[in-house]
Amino acid sequence: MATNLTKHTDYDAVIIGGGACGLMCAAQAGLLGKRTLILEKNSSPGAKIIISGGGRCNYTNLNTSAHQFISENAHFCKSAFSQFTVADTISFFEVYGGIHGKEKTLGQLFPENNKAKDIVKMFTDLCADTGQEIRCEATVKSIDKNSIGFEISYLQNGKEEIIQTSKVVIATGGLPIAKIGATDFGLKIARQFGLQITQTAPALVPLTITGKEQQWYGQLSGSSVFCKVICGETSFEENILFTHWGLSGPAILQISSYWKPGLAIEIDLLPQKNILGLIEAERQLNGKKQMLTLLSGLYTRKFAEALMLFLPLEKNLASLSKADLQKTEQLIHHFKTKPAGDKGYDKAEVMRGGVSTWELSSKTLEAKNVPGLFFGGECVDVTGWLGGYNFQWAWASGFVIAQGL
Repeated sequence: MATNLTKHTDYDAVIIGGGACGLMCAAQAGLLGKRTLILEKNSSPGAKIIISGGGRCNYTNLNTSAHQFISENAHFCKSAFSQFTVADTISFFEVYGGIHGKEKTLGQLFPENNKAKDIVKMFTDLCADTGQEIRCEATVKSIDKNSIGFEISYLQNGKEEIIQTSKVVIATGGLPIAKIGATDFGLKIARQFGLQITQTAPALVPLTITGKEQQWYGQLSGSSVFCKVICGETSFEENILFTHWGLSGPAILQISSYWKPGLAIEIDLLPQKNILGLIEAERQLNGKKQMLTLLSGLYTRKFAEALMLFLPLEKNLASLSKADLQKTEQLIHHFKTKPAGDKGYDKAEVMRGGVSTWELSSKTLEAKNVPGLFFGGECVDVTGWLGGYNFQWAWASGFVIAQGL
């Protein structure tokens, strides 16, 4: 029941979280003539946008489809992506921010002449122009449902405020990265209202190697190799990066979303060539060439020398035995390793899992059994690949929710 402190507002909705989803939701609501209030715990909105892509913000991907997303319900995101497409994202940024995209690689779109802070400014300007309010340093303590809607208690500047609203949008993100204010608030609210949570874990995260293998990886720290990384039925061809604690780089971050403790991953260290074919061709030209010399032409000298632990690189090509060739083919194209773990939420790009998609309407993202309660962005069990996909989900989910406020 509403208390005497409760302020009855004329906002169409209160949005908890001023990140990508929350800002898009407020902006789109404003364009529809609605009024929203964003409650953001940080001193300014868009913290994760600001740090993304090294301050450049890879804000969408031209190749976006349901295929690039992990969810218990693989079809769930299709509705949002049909309502707000990549073309819609590109047009929105051009019209309201003067931000034009430039493709980098693999469909990744970055602002051509702008930075991440310009994206945040576009949203805050649009919110101001359409009468949306953003209250920063506002920490929500509780959300309770009553006969006339939702009662929200929050602290701002040490003072408690209690407001009443008919609709609430939870756009608080996931568990990465604590230093910019990430919490499990969205998951707690979902549980409070009886919604199921799909098991969460760090995703797009570096993997760690421990034990006797760690020294070998450590000596290669800083080395980058273009590879095909495989886990189960899933594979990615991009660079991997060796570190003193294990493996990172785009291909590793991608496969980490599919990896689980106890699983091994396979790495093809030369995915676009055949090592035995190269050896045979070089044998015909110069059988006296050392294996080390051949591999140094395919990789850095540092990486080639590190392979001496496994291969007879001191031999010349003509003297390689059948067993040597089999060992070489196996190592180069089927290098296997079993990560000990991952670097956790502080190093993860996103969270896998979240509010179960079975609990939400795919058309509106409203909780099926709690009218007026919406969930969007990273706190929902929709996790994209690296490369702008998660931002496209944030924009699309924010747009979809705004239509139903």
